[in-house]
Amino acid sequence: MEKIVRTVCQGCHSECGVLVHVEDDRVTKIKPDPNHPSSRGFICIKGSNYAHFTYHPDRLKYPLKRVGEKGEGRWERISWDRALDEIAKQLTEIKEIYGARSIGTFNGTAPRESLFACRLLASALGTPNVISTDLHICFAPSLVAEIATVGHTVMQEVGPDYLNSKCILVCGGNPLVSHPPRGRDLLEGVKRNNAKLIVVDPRKTNLASQADLWLQIRPGTDVALALGMLHTIISEELYDKEFVEKYCYGFSELKEHIKAYPPETVSEITWLKVNDIRRAARLYATTKPATIHHRVAVEHNLNSTQTDRALIIMAAITGNIGVKGGNLLPTPIKGYIPTGKVVGEFCKLPSEVTKDRIGADQYPLISGSEPLFLFVHSALAAKAMLYKKPYPLKGLFVAGANPVVNMQNTRRTWEAFKSLELLVVSDFFMTPTAELADYVLPSTTWLERDECCDEQYMHCISARQKVIEPLYESRDDVQIVIDLVKRIPWANRRYLPWESVKEFNDFRVKGMGITFEEFKHRGYITVEPSYKQYEEKGFDTPTGKVEIYSTIFEKYGYPPLPTYVEPRESPYSTPEVFKEYPYILMSGGRSIEYFHSEGRQIAPLRKSLPDPQIEINPELAEREGLRDGDWVWVETPQVKGQRVRFKVKITSNVDPRMVHAQHGWWFPEKPSPDHGCFESNIDVVLDDDPPREKICGSVPLRGTLCRIYK
Repeated sequence: MEKIVRTVCQGCHSECGVLVHVEDDRVTKIKPDPNHPSSRGFICIKGSNYAHFTYHPDRLKYPLKRVGEKGEGRWERISWDRALDEIAKQLTEIKEIYGARSIGTFNGTAPRESLFACRLLASALGTPNVISTDLHICFAPSLVAEIATVGHTVMQEVGPDYLNSKCILVCGGNPLVSHPPRGRDLLEGVKRNNAKLIVVDPRKTNLASQADLWLQIRPGTDVALALGMLHTIISEELYDKEFVEKYCYGFSELKEHIKAYPPETVSEITWLKVNDIRRAARLYATTKPATIHHRVAVEHNLNSTQTDRALIIMAAITGNIGVKGGNLLPTPIKGYIPTGKVVGEFCKLPSEVTKDRIGADQYPLISGSEPLFLFVHSALAAKAMLYKKPYPLKGLFVAGANPVVNMQNTRRTWEAFKSLELLVVSDFFMTPTAELADYVLPSTTWLERDECCDEQYMHCISARQKVIEPLYESRDDVQIVIDLVKRIPWANRRYLPWESVKEFNDFRVKGMGITFEEFKHRGYITVEPSYKQYEEKGFDTPTGKVEIYSTIFEKYGYPPLPTYVEPRESPYSTPEVFKEYPYILMSGGRSIEYFHSEGRQIAPLRKSLPDPQIEINPELAEREGLRDGDWVWVETPQVKGQRVRFKVKITSNVDPRMVHAQHGWWFPEKPSPDHGCFESNIDVVLDDDPPREKICGSVPLRGTLCRIYK
C-alpha cells in the first residue's frame, strides 16, 4: 500500500518541500510539495532523483576500518561498538600526548546534521578547531560584512524580498540554478511588479539574458563597481537623506572616500561602460523599493568581504534596508532555537580554550575568541597537519564534507589528510577523502532523518521527517557523536546532553511549546515579516546604527570603508605573467545537476552532465584552434607543474578574454584511492596560499589567469 510523506529535500541548500511516495517501505518517487511556504511546488533534477542516492549500490553500508596503508583501499567491516570504542581510545591518546586542541572537526556545505555533529563534538572534546572546507569562499565574507554593518544577514537567501520589489540587483549569483525556488521568486517578482532587473555577471546566464541591464564585469572587480555606483548615488544626491541622517554612522567619511572611484576610473577597472555604471546606480537608487542579492562569486577574490560591505551600504543609504520589497532583517520565530544559536551560543567554549584556535591571530573575526562568524580556515588547518604550525593537528572527525576534492591545491590537501594519525569520515559514499580515513562510518541520507530546517527560508521553519528507516547500518551524524562521546570519560557532556536525535530535535522546538513529533504533523511554521525594526531598537551594531564606517573593522586594523584591491594575478598586476597565461579564469559556477562534488555517481544526473566542461567564446576557440567537444588542458600560475582536463563547450555567453571551468569533479567509477580527483578538478591548479583576503581569508578562484591548450 502506498503512503505519501511530507518532508524536506536536502539535495542542496534550498531545502524544498517535497512529497515522497513510499510503497512497501521503499521510496518510489519524489514530488514537489505545492503547499510548502518557501519552495511552493518547486523541485529540481537533484531532488526528484534523490532516491538514487539512498539506494545506490555503492552506498556505504557498515562501519569500515583501514587494514592496509593509507590510501591502499583495504578495509574490514567492523561493528559500531568496536568502531566507536577504538575511535574514542585513539582520541584519548591524541589528547594525552598533544592536547585536545590537536583534535579537530571538519564539515562542508552538505547536511545540517553534519554541521551540528562537528560543532557539538568539538565543544564536548574541548577543542576550538572547527574547520570548514569552504566558508572562507562561501557565506562567511558576507556574514562578517553584514553583521559588522547592520547586525544581521540581509543579502543572502533569506534577505532579498523579490516578490515585493520594484528593482532587483543581482551580483555574483545565479539563483535560477544555485537556489532555484528563490530564482523563481525573483522572476515572479519581476513579472508581477514590472520590476527592473540588473544582473552583474561575467557570464550571460539565463538570468542575465532576461535583465534590463546586464553588466558583463571583469571577474574580481565587483567592489569597484559598487563604489562607482555609490559615487553616482552620492554625487547626484539620490540617497535617502532622512534615513542617512537618523540611522547611518560614517556617511561623511564615505562621501569623501568615494571621490577616488568616479565611474571613469571604475570603467577602466571593471571593463564596463561609464554610462552603464551610472545607469545602474540611477536605476537602483530611484526605483523603490529595491533589493540586492549577491552570492559566492563576489566571495571568490581578494575583495570578498568589502564587496558585500559596499553593497549593504548602497542598500542602506537608499533606504532599502528592513522595508517591504528591500533587504529584510530577520524576523525570529519565538521560542525556536535556530541553527545559528546551536552552533554559536550553545557550543561556545571558554576564552582560555578559544585563544588557541588555529588562525585566531590571522583572522580574528572568524577564528578569534569573539568571532562574528566562527570557523577555522581550511588552508591553515592543512598546514597544521603537514607542518605542525602553530601546533600539530593530529586527529580529525569529518562529516558532510569531501575536502580532498573541494579544497584548493588538491595534491597538497591529499598529503595533509594522509599525514593524520586519526581520520574518521562519516559519509554516504567512499569519496577520495574517505579513502584516506582510518575509519569510515555510514551516514543516513535526508530520506532517513528527522530534522529541523531553517537556514534558507524566509520567515519560516520546516520539519524534515524520516520517510524510511535508515538502511543497512547507517546512522545520523548527531547520533554518531552522541554515541561516541558516551565512550570518552573526559568529554564535557554539557554540549551533548541528549541520548538520541529525537531528544536533540525536541530541545530545538521545546520553547515553542511543542515536541518535534507535533512539529512533524504541522510540517512548517511561518511568521509574517516585520518591517523597519530599527525604528524601535536601532541596529545591532556597536553604534546602534548602520555602520558605513565600521568600528569593528577599525578595531581589528581593517579598512573601515570598502576599498578595491586588484586581483593578485591579472593583466594589470602581473603583465608579464599575463603574456604566458592570457585568459582570465572563472570557476565555481553552479550546475543544476550537482551540488559541489556530490552526485557524480548518480545515473540520471551524470547522463544530464556527463563530463567536466570549460566554457569558451567562439573567438577564443578559433584563436586556439579548438572545436566543441575537444578536451583541453588548463594551467594557472598559482600551482606550477599541475594541469587539469576539461571538455570544451563553445558559447558566446562568455567574454573572449575569459573562460569558465566547472568545479567539484571526480570520477567515482575510476579506481581507488583518488577516483580521478586530480584529473579534472579545477582546485588542483588553484592555490590557497597568501596573499589571501585579509578579513576572511578568501582566495581568487575567479579573476586569476590561465592558459588552455590541446
